[in-house]
Amino acid sequence: MSPVGEERATTPGHDFIDGDRSFGRLIDRLVDAPRYALDTEFHRERTYFPQVAVVQIADEHGTVVIDALNVDLAPLARVLNGPGVAVLHAARQDLEVLERVCGTVPSSLFDTQIAAGFVGYTTPSLSTLLERELGVQAPKADRLTDWLQRPLTPAQLDYAASDVAHLLELHDRLHQELERRGRLPWVEEACQSMRVESRGPRNPEEAWRRIKEIRHLQGSALAVAQAVAAWRETRAAEADLTPRFVLSDLAVVSIASSAPSTDEELRSLRGVDGRAMRNGAAETLLGVVASARQQAPARSEPRSTPELPAELRPALPLIAAWVSQRSRDLDLETALLATRSDIEDLLRGAPEARLATGWRAELVGGPIRRLLSGEAALAFERGEGLVLRDVE
Repeated sequence: MSPVGEERATTPGHDFIDGDRSFGRLIDRLVDAPRYALDTEFHRERTYFPQVAVVQIADEHGTVVIDALNVDLAPLARVLNGPGVAVLHAARQDLEVLERVCGTVPSSLFDTQIAAGFVGYTTPSLSTLLERELGVQAPKADRLTDWLQRPLTPAQLDYAASDVAHLLELHDRLHQELERRGRLPWVEEACQSMRVESRGPRNPEEAWRRIKEIRHLQGSALAVAQAVAAWRETRAAEADLTPRFVLSDLAVVSIASSAPSTDEELRSLRGVDGRAMRNGAAETLLGVVASARQQAPARSEPRSTPELPAELRPALPLIAAWVSQRSRDLDLETALLATRSDIEDLLRGAPEARLATGWRAELVGGPIRRLLSGEAALAFERGEGLVLRDVE
């Protein structure tokens, strides 16, 4: 796909909303809109949940930047639950923000980053897509911008507006190309999968798996580490703090290794910040440690599907190489077609293997099964690479 027209700067005009009354009028305008572009600016460096600071919306009438610190965003749920298609770029974190502040996510989603992967791009940034598809030169982002500061500067407002100002035009461009290639249903399926993903708080019982050093512990030390990590995760969610501000990873490992039984022992350990042990936290944590020492560590859940058969393991790298080549031939991002885990799931016979149904089964899942059954074979041919041929 080639850009349309000459390169042009992104300097959109936009309205600014910082009150509930004007926001309500915007909602009334958008509630029946056939589509709208949406983006959010947020921080979560020190909080467990994202802190939304700015919301940007564009429709056929123009672009609006909303001060989320001074506006109740809950009414936006009317628009999200409405019939309109929400157009976002790299929407996963935005969906988490929307679900938290509005209690819902768009009923219909089109993610331009996902869509671009189906026409040959590899996880492109919005600025890359705007430049290559529309000839738009987006303003450079300042990664250190503090979106929570007030008042917002004109430069911040212009940058925020630019994130949605051309999304609907980009949607038109990608939608047209996807229809031409017959891949629009594939994108709709991928966007729907993202839309229904679980975005709730992380499971505290699984928190220990994210601490690398815990993997080397055994016995009661592992049980204590698991319990302390779960306590830290729960406390972080309740206080809306990142887990490391409740207790550092080093502190979790130190407590697991030493199993302190007194306040003095606990506070003397490496990584334990005494300020985090106030208001009864130390006493509660010591109780968690004492209880965990009497328990066996939790083990991984048994696999619901069989292990990859030993005789198929040598075939995995070869099949992965063929899938990678197939994605290039199809002008598809490899991860959208099939990841290594997807291939393993198919070889193991996992009941929900992505390559077993739909368009992925047609493109790669079926051929792989024919390869495993002996109906087809892979060969290297000069000028073509890996070629899957029927066995005569």
